[in-house]
Amino acid sequence: MTGVDSDADRSGGDSGPSRETVVASPVPEPGETAEPAAAGNARRGRFARWAMDVRPLRVPAYRRLWIGNGVSMFGFQLTAVAVPVEMFALTDASLWVGLLGIAGFVPLLVFGLWGGAVADAVDRRKLLLASSVLMWISTLGLLLQALFRVGSPILLLVLVAVQTTAFAISSPARQAIIARLVPTSLVPAANTLGYTTTTAGGVLGPLAAGLVFSAGPVEAVLPVAYAVDAVLFTVSLWATYRLPSMPPLDDGGPPRRVGLASVVDGFRYLATTPVLLLSFAVDIIAMVLAMPRALFPEVAQERFGGGSAVGWLFSAIAIGSVLGGLTSGWISRVRRQGLALVGAVIGWGLAIAAAGLARQLWLAVVLLAVAGAADLVSAVFRQSMLQVYAPDRLRGRLQGVNITVVAGGPRLGDLRAGSTAAAFGVGFAWVGGGVVAAILALLLGVLFPALVRYRAPHPDDEQSDPGATDGSGPADAAANGSGAAGVAATGSGAAGAVAAGSGAAGVAATGSGTAGAATGGSGSGSGAASGQPGAAAG
Repeated sequence: MTGVDSDADRSGGDSGPSRETVVASPVPEPGETAEPAAAGNARRGRFARWAMDVRPLRVPAYRRLWIGNGVSMFGFQLTAVAVPVEMFALTDASLWVGLLGIAGFVPLLVFGLWGGAVADAVDRRKLLLASSVLMWISTLGLLLQALFRVGSPILLLVLVAVQTTAFAISSPARQAIIARLVPTSLVPAANTLGYTTTTAGGVLGPLAAGLVFSAGPVEAVLPVAYAVDAVLFTVSLWATYRLPSMPPLDDGGPPRRVGLASVVDGFRYLATTPVLLLSFAVDIIAMVLAMPRALFPEVAQERFGGGSAVGWLFSAIAIGSVLGGLTSGWISRVRRQGLALVGAVIGWGLAIAAAGLARQLWLAVVLLAVAGAADLVSAVFRQSMLQVYAPDRLRGRLQGVNITVVAGGPRLGDLRAGSTAAAFGVGFAWVGGGVVAAILALLLGVLFPALVRYRAPHPDDEQSDPGATDGSGPADAAANGSGAAGVAATGSGAAGAVAAGSGAAGVAATGSGTAGAATGGSGSGSGAASGQPGAAAG
């Protein structure tokens, strides 16, 4: 099926002679020629090929979710800065600030897997709404303790743990839910929209937080930061409330479970699916071996003279991801997504290695931005493959595994970079890591060709979507407000096509969230932020 109907199609398939409609070309006025208009159309065509694909925004439910997550991500960044600032102000000890990372990371690992199992067994909208309310309550708790100046580091740790627990439970459902909102052909575009907006929030939010904390004493401005987060998060709650019902699809199998056995089922499916397993492997290679974040402070001080250099280094990858998103119109046209994923990771590794060789700050920032753009591409394709390839009954659990991988990868990368730098020097740790990551990604693609051979399902072929075999067909889509009529109304693809998307929430970049729980980018580094607390793009 295509978006252009023939006369025979419109007349119910009449086999009589077809009639061709001729559209007269506009006649130039005297003294004019047609060339300028043709040139203008060509320029617009080239722009359209590169500009961000915003077709998923034609789907009302997705549009609301995207707006809610984008707005709330900006507010969350204020909290992501405020919590460590408050902890240090209370304790005057970086050890307590470091404990925020533990308070966020452990719940993320534990409840991320469990939340994925729950997302496959219950109505995802209800799960997302309940966990979002819990997240909002924890933010209100942060606001109240700041207003009343409780001054308890323990309470701060508890609130952070609760907030990250809620995020870990909601995140698999938030990412899997887009599979029931947009057509398969728009999954990469939906991922790109989500990743770009959350990464932009990760860049702009900390800048706004800096302005807030420069306005007065910490005790006086803390409530402002938390209040802004709480208010903006209500937009996300509204968007979640407006979602259609998302009950488990009836695939004729046994009742869904939410215990350990269900989590094991997800791992078992992943282990027997080379395409998805290899996509996780290439992501781990990128994040563990080529993430230079832990080296930025030393390099900024010793190579670039300190000052604002460290800020530029930390923001360069995220800036590149945003620019990559704004020029991502080509991504949705790529069908060989496995090959593109491997190529993006190789590009990430080489750009990181080149940045490690740079002796001028501007050049290092440019090369890190190139790496950030490659990271966005790898994140979009990996997430799209994960959500389209897996059947709907397993999408929540696989997203739980995804949360665990992207949460642990950048932390292992920090450990690798720091220990290698201590043993062999910063240059070897930075450049060597990038080169090795690029080589291993290339070898993985050559030795295990299942990944590079993967092609995205054609938008006109409903049965090419693996999810369609387990009930994610036209009837299921219609039951969730995205069936034939709904999709046709958006002009965005074949009726009943079921997509897998990551949601506007995505998975986020490399910073540490309210809980200090950075969910490292779903690509190689900054990637995409999980639209709510628990991850800060960095």
